[in-house]
Amino acid sequence: MSKNYHFSTKLIKETVGVDPQTGSANVPVYLSSTFHQKDFDHFGKYDYTRSGNPTREALEDAIASLEGGVRGFAFASGMAAISTAFLLLSAGDHAIVPKNVYGGTFRILTQVLGRFGIEHTFVDTTRPDAIEEAIRPNTKVIYVETPSNPTLRVTDIRAVVRLAKAHRCWTFVDNTFMTPVFQKPLEFGADLVLHSATKFISGHSDVVAGLAVAGSKAIADRLYFLQNALGAVLGVQDSWLLLRGLKTLDVRIRKSADSARRIAGFFAAQPDVRHVFYPGLPEHSGFALQAEQATSGGAVLSFELENEECARIFVNHVQLPVFAVSLGAVESILSYPPRMSHAELNEEEREKAGIGSGLLRLSVGLEDAEDLIQDFSNALGCVRTQRQVTVRGEE
Repeated sequence: MSKNYHFSTKLIKETVGVDPQTGSANVPVYLSSTFHQKDFDHFGKYDYTRSGNPTREALEDAIASLEGGVRGFAFASGMAAISTAFLLLSAGDHAIVPKNVYGGTFRILTQVLGRFGIEHTFVDTTRPDAIEEAIRPNTKVIYVETPSNPTLRVTDIRAVVRLAKAHRCWTFVDNTFMTPVFQKPLEFGADLVLHSATKFISGHSDVVAGLAVAGSKAIADRLYFLQNALGAVLGVQDSWLLLRGLKTLDVRIRKSADSARRIAGFFAAQPDVRHVFYPGLPEHSGFALQAEQATSGGAVLSFELENEECARIFVNHVQLPVFAVSLGAVESILSYPPRMSHAELNEEEREKAGIGSGLLRLSVGLEDAEDLIQDFSNALGCVRTQRQVTVRGEE
């Protein structure tokens, strides 16, 4: 394939494969757990679906090409991908992780991997000096989420990679929020890219999946061994659904990101909103860095109201978004991180991570931006009215 193709063209070329036997324009769904071998001494490419399946392989090849990596891997969930990646470490090894890391990653580090002697330190990865101070002789991985969930803080991938290479450790980047449409960490020297493919890559709230892309054959071989040994593979039907979702990723996430930028601007102008977290706004502390390493602020933003009571009122009065965990779907999804994505953190840990009691996260879908803004304006009006009633009652 020509390297001169634009991303949207490459996306279609990588996800649409003509079956040589039938001419089918879609990758066949190979619902087979096992594969016939032609003779006693020579086995074919596929023998057992845990070890390899043509449908899953088509998805894995597509994400590897789109991220610019050596090999892709499809896992049963985003956490299966992340957990398997951390199992590249051994007892006595140390990982540096963002202090506001996703709750599921926090759980695997603090409650599982620690029992096997894998150590970790939580730091503010937006500060390269803090990362460097945390590096130990046994540090093997610097793990990055950028922009972070849910406060959308931006980490300098190039700076992290420089530190990692200087100290002979790996850089793992969770690219869920940006996807390869907007950001390609491997181009900056990262060793492994991870996705909760449940989110934007699927895009339809109907698949739970994880993806990983290795930047070198050495990591790819080790990751494949672990995936096969653990059996943490994505099912065939879900692989096909994810491949289908991937076909429309470019147009979906660009539309959502354009709406997110407009909605973030709306919230920033509202007196009832204490703070807006969106790296596509010029006033965001990571705006310049985001523009250097990504081509958009993305389709997710967070905004902080005065307290949990205000957040409750807001959620109870919006009409369009689904109030749920997860993100990245065609429908807008509103969530409350203190009790959803970051419920594993205690109150003190959430406060240190900047996750206040009035924080709401919004994943912008494909609804018309003006309709969403009107809905949010109405809900903020309800917040204002009920707060005024409360204040008068207290007086």
